[in-house]
Amino acid sequence: MGETRWTDLLDPSVEEIERAAGVTFGPHERALLEATDEPRPALYGMTGHAVGVFVVPVAVPAEDRVYYQEVDTVLTADRIVTVRRTPTDGEPYDPTDLAAICDGRDVPPGRVVFHLLDSVAEGYLDLIDSLNDEIDEVEDTVENNAAGRDIHARLSDLRHDILQIRRTLSPTRDAVHRIVDGRLEAEAPELMSADEQGRFGDVYDKLLRAADALELSRDLVAGVRDYQQARVAQEQNEIVKRLTVIASLLLLPTFIVGLYGQNFDRLPELHWQYGYEFSWALIIGSTIAQLAFFRWKKWI
Repeated sequence: MGETRWTDLLDPSVEEIERAAGVTFGPHERALLEATDEPRPALYGMTGHAVGVFVVPVAVPAEDRVYYQEVDTVLTADRIVTVRRTPTDGEPYDPTDLAAICDGRDVPPGRVVFHLLDSVAEGYLDLIDSLNDEIDEVEDTVENNAAGRDIHARLSDLRHDILQIRRTLSPTRDAVHRIVDGRLEAEAPELMSADEQGRFGDVYDKLLRAADALELSRDLVAGVRDYQQARVAQEQNEIVKRLTVIASLLLLPTFIVGLYGQNFDRLPELHWQYGYEFSWALIIGSTIAQLAFFRWKKWI
């Protein structure tokens, strides 16, 4: 691509990466660059080059899922190699934006890494925004008394997503911090100019904002979960209260029927002409009195 010192590879072998970068990897570097299902972000400097492993989070709101695109980098003083891995559940990272920056221009390799990591940081911020929208939707569902089982499943998925984001966000932030505080320069001198290293401070700030926002998202999920449990407890209390009212209403009529059902000859109302009507009046009157009392106490 013109004078750009950048090579992009899709699902290559470690040997292909070595040829493109013009370096020979040690065992640790080879282990980092081997394709895995769950890459862990990292950045290490060696003599004359640096190797980085990064992931770009991608939210798919229509499917309520998140997947991660692995992008590895090999940085030398005069070239940059990006290695894209195809995830099992999505598309590989699209290098179009990087190509627009580098195509036809003599862009320093460190600048390419900066733009790549900036897109990673923006991806985390966008992902957390989508996550918060999902949390708001779940909270509205709880407010509308939707099925508790579905709510529980969605909260469990959100908690899993937050843990997965934290598992990749924290090491990404630490990797960028190695550039900002000069540790990468100490391990692999002269790979980046001081001006290029200074640019990574903005990326680090974005990752810090994403980490703070993720903690807030975790608190929001915990709050929705507590609110949902409180709503369930409240509904159960309402059910118990209604059952108690029904039991109380039936208690007096049961007592009256049991009283006049005793096998004694000397019951004053037993041979009374209006005894049957009197018992019904007593049952109805006591029931109405209880209902009025419960309404007065605002129990029903």
